[in-house]
Amino acid sequence: MDLQFGSVCVRNPDTVFKNAIPHMESIVASTTFSYDDPEALMEVFLGEQKGFVYSRWSNPTIELAEQKVAALEACGINDEQGKPIKLVAHMFSSGMAAISTLFLANLKTGDKVLAQENLYGGTSEFLNKFLAQHGVEPILMDLKDLNGAAALIQSDSKIKMLYIETPSNPTIDVYDIEALTRIAKQNDLIVAVDNTFASPYLQQPYRFGVDFVVHSTTKYINGHGNSISGMLISREDSVMNKSIFDHRKLLGSNSNAFDAWLLLQGVKTLEIRMQRHCANAMKVAEYLSTHPKISKVNYAGLPSHRDHETAKKQMRDFSGMLSFELKDGLEAGKELMRKIQLCKLAVSLGTVDTIIQHPATMSHVGVAKAVREQYGITDGLVRLSVGIEDVNDLIADFEQALE
Repeated sequence: MDLQFGSVCVRNPDTVFKNAIPHMESIVASTTFSYDDPEALMEVFLGEQKGFVYSRWSNPTIELAEQKVAALEACGINDEQGKPIKLVAHMFSSGMAAISTLFLANLKTGDKVLAQENLYGGTSEFLNKFLAQHGVEPILMDLKDLNGAAALIQSDSKIKMLYIETPSNPTIDVYDIEALTRIAKQNDLIVAVDNTFASPYLQQPYRFGVDFVVHSTTKYINGHGNSISGMLISREDSVMNKSIFDHRKLLGSNSNAFDAWLLLQGVKTLEIRMQRHCANAMKVAEYLSTHPKISKVNYAGLPSHRDHETAKKQMRDFSGMLSFELKDGLEAGKELMRKIQLCKLAVSLGTVDTIIQHPATMSHVGVAKAVREQYGITDGLVRLSVGIEDVNDLIADFEQALE
């Protein structure tokens, strides 16, 4: 058919990739997907055939990213029959979108969710402000108290989910996933783990029988600070998969093809990045632990860390995340933020460059001192996401900033 100018502007040739396949993943930036066969399209709508309809529902680039993260969380894990476990991942517009969908899809009015006290601020705020308003009660306790957790779960049948964030933000507490999951499963609870601080390379919660894993893939999985996204992973046979899909579709919390593509590029170097993050963090932690102006270093890789043995049991290495406390408190924290040079003063974490923040004057500046100190966030606490720079440069930066 000979097309007129206006039609040529609109229509694309369908011969570009006939004889070659692109080496890299493509960004499928189409909002919708057309079909030659109306019967096939009807089957897709009915769920009888797999396919793409509208990118708020699903998208080829997003699905590639989902398959990649699911494969990483499942890598090397077999089920009770000795067969590789099968997981599915659901990509979201942010880590908080994934976390909120986890709760909304699994809990209903009258239910309760049990979690640790020192959670990521966004998760804590969602539980206490949003979920509580919708009739789901959050119960926060020290999840290192295994006997206390077991007694509480056994005494309250309304507790339907156990939510674990490990290592925790920003105090770097490590919780025993295996022991807590065993307790929860004895009482038929759903178990979910926020694996953001570890990444699938360092920690795979499905080894311990959990139901869901959530990531802010903005962090280590992407690793370059250029994209915001989240991922909720579940078992392939989970009865909740349709509910998760429906929540994402109807609330519009889906990701987009460009952010999925950026994730696919970043994740290629996850293993080698994490190895360097961990090696650098250990050396920085060892340096800081001997500095006279620092009273405490929270890094799970240090033998002196309160949860070192738990971390050794369930993690391949100890992450690039650490925090430390300055002896002179608030003013010392402010001064360090002014004097630091190589480390970037910013929120977020898991990027190739080192990021530093002082929670008392940044992320938790609006939280009452008594409240934040209750969860270990003191005036002098500093959180550090150690990057992959030359570690000698990082140590030199702290040396001059702490003078």
